[in-house]
Amino acid sequence: MNLALIHDRLHIKTFWEKRIHCECQDAENEEQRRNKSALKKLRDEWLVRLENRNKHLKNLNDNFIRKVKTEEAAEHT
Repeated sequence: MNLALIHDRLHIKTFWEKRIHCECQDAENEEQRRNKSALKKLRDEWLVRLENRNKHLKNLNDNFIRKVKTEEAAEHT
């Protein structure tokens, strides 16, 4: 095999290995940055608040419907 071809193959292989390593390192750094971010914590807190608000509104609606039904039943008697 020609020495130039071997050298070119090694050069190309080394080039791509470096690129892959850099991409993996960048992805890892981005993941670490996201994990340190307060955004996930804020989203989780807002989800809890939203769930509590929805439960509260559902209870209010259920209580109102129950009250209306009992008033209607009292009127018919």
